[in-house]
Amino acid sequence: MDKLFGTDGIRGQANQFPMTAEMALRLGAAAGRFFRRDHSDVHRVVIGKDTRLSGYMLENALTAGLTSTGMNVLLLGPVPTPAVGYLTRSMRADLGVMISASHNPHTDNGIKFFGPDGFKLSDEAEAGIEAIVAGEIQPAQPQNIGRARRIEDGRGRYQEFVKTSFPSGLRLDGLKVVVDCAHGAAYRTAPEVLWELGAEVIPVGVAPDGRNINAGCGSTHPETAAAAVLAHGADIGIALDGDADRIILVDETGKVADGDQIMALLAVRWATEGRLRSNTLVATVMSNLGLETFLTGQGLRLQRTAVGDRHVVTAMRAGGFNLGGEQSGHIVMTDHATTGDGLLAALQFLSEMVRSGEKASCLVRQFQPVPQRLRNVRLPAGADPLKSDLVQRLIAGKESSLMGRGRLLIRKSGTEPLIRVMAECTDENLLAQTVDEIAEALQGAA
Repeated sequence: MDKLFGTDGIRGQANQFPMTAEMALRLGAAAGRFFRRDHSDVHRVVIGKDTRLSGYMLENALTAGLTSTGMNVLLLGPVPTPAVGYLTRSMRADLGVMISASHNPHTDNGIKFFGPDGFKLSDEAEAGIEAIVAGEIQPAQPQNIGRARRIEDGRGRYQEFVKTSFPSGLRLDGLKVVVDCAHGAAYRTAPEVLWELGAEVIPVGVAPDGRNINAGCGSTHPETAAAAVLAHGADIGIALDGDADRIILVDETGKVADGDQIMALLAVRWATEGRLRSNTLVATVMSNLGLETFLTGQGLRLQRTAVGDRHVVTAMRAGGFNLGGEQSGHIVMTDHATTGDGLLAALQFLSEMVRSGEKASCLVRQFQPVPQRLRNVRLPAGADPLKSDLVQRLIAGKESSLMGRGRLLIRKSGTEPLIRVMAECTDENLLAQTVDEIAEALQGAA
């Protein structure tokens, strides 16, 4: 059997392996069996989803598989991914499941698992579930089959929790906020939380139909939020992705700020307040060199990890750090949450706007980024152009030409059939030439 788990759970096109109803049923049964190894009587799993049409199919299949091994299933409906992490721990569940393909188009879907501590499963646990999937799964005895029920107030519980992260005594009165929910999991949650805290809210991307998630909106298309900010004269724009675990900001002038700028602001403010543990920010190899230079100048340290918020969280837990994230907008604050949380990060930024009285444009320009260029090379099935001698020689030559002026990063995507070619360089002509030549060579060798 092909490997199921990638860098962020299991993901693929709906109704094709591994995102079929049959595999979801088997995964549910395998996960249920894995978490019932102690043979105790009470076992509970919470399941959330985003707004994709295929979510209904996968939710039902997972529920069937889980209950067949004796797990009691609590169905949350559409909620952000971080809500599943929070509610898994809050509701004393053995397992949490989120059905989402995050920022991918509606034709894709995915399954993410959370352990009883609210954190995403370890590689070892995922390997254990895969091993059970590949073997014979023992169902529960008829009298031990699990039950399933809808939890009507799961979203409300999460909303109240998120609001506790906003400083008491502060309100968002007088702020006009655009929030683009990408027609995704936070389409009700985010506007309601911001309104309850006093903001004038202009909601965008809040009419999901099962097929429009991330379509021309959300964090992967911040130009939609930017246009709304300018049209309404808003103070700030917040763009979330389909499962609301990442955020991109837009200032009052319509300029876009990525996760690196948000992390830079929070790191400096937290360090000033004595809240940044070990004066360290954890980020991935994709974060801009400008961020690293900025932090060093502030007497702070940047620790880099492989791409993926789970790698960031693993490093944070191992080192005892409390702030990390990705340039793409995953912001992880383990004092509050177990995974990236776009809404929580938005509230942290908004609280700084209120506290300082500064405009968003001042706060989102913490450092000058080194010019960066990224190209995605889509691959046909089974292709691996990185094995080509010609491609390897070209990459080695380009790395040599960038020495001392920038860096080159080439990696396979863990969620899509892509090779990502990223470079940073102070010479923008060399930067463009480097990325384009490597991308074209990869396409030619695929």
